[in-house]
Amino acid sequence: MDKVLIRQLRIDTVIGVYEWEKKIQQSLFLDLDMAWDNKAAAASDDYQYALCYETVSNRLTQLVTEKPIELIETVAERVAECVLNEFKVNWVKVVVMKPGAVPSAAAVGVEIERSR
Repeated sequence: MDKVLIRQLRIDTVIGVYEWEKKIQQSLFLDLDMAWDNKAAAASDDYQYALCYETVSNRLTQLVTEKPIELIETVAERVAECVLNEFKVNWVKVVVMKPGAVPSAAAVGVEIERSR
């Protein structure tokens, strides 16, 4: 299976369950593995056959920042649903990391895999 990868996509947004979190922006970091057949793009060297990681990144930033979200689990599910439905990817792995959420950890996160 070919994959298109996005690593450490930083999205600053309102995220969290505590009242103080609902008043500030915090950073989330997203990693995505997206199943995509790269043969046509590679053979033709033609952008139209590629999964555009910039377009995906911009759309996910818009999605995550459009309204406050409490849980990173919700972020992961919405991101997976968006990638599967809007970009016609057949399988995606999404990792959402929230740095600083637990003082004794560099970051906490969730990882999900979804398919169509």
